[in-house]
Amino acid sequence: MSKHVQRYRDQDTNPCIVEIDASRKCMDDNNYKKDMCTNDFIKYRNCRKFWQNIMLQRRRDGVKPDMPTAEEREKILKSIEMPY
Repeated sequence: MSKHVQRYRDQDTNPCIVEIDASRKCMDDNNYKKDMCTNDFIKYRNCRKFWQNIMLQRRRDGVKPDMPTAEEREKILKSIEMPY
């Protein structure tokens, strides 16, 4: 597995793996008709926006690492209702 693929599938660096997998599965199940998977794409886009904003705020605040670990993200999501 290449470094890029490993990073892409790493739970600590990619918070939206579940959404990616869901949209891929939808595309596979629906013969790659994008209009059938709109909801999955929206969930993925909202996930990316949410975690991008968290990452930017952490950078501004000087918190390292920029992206919270999988464990930290779970705590964040439990503290607020599902944002996406």
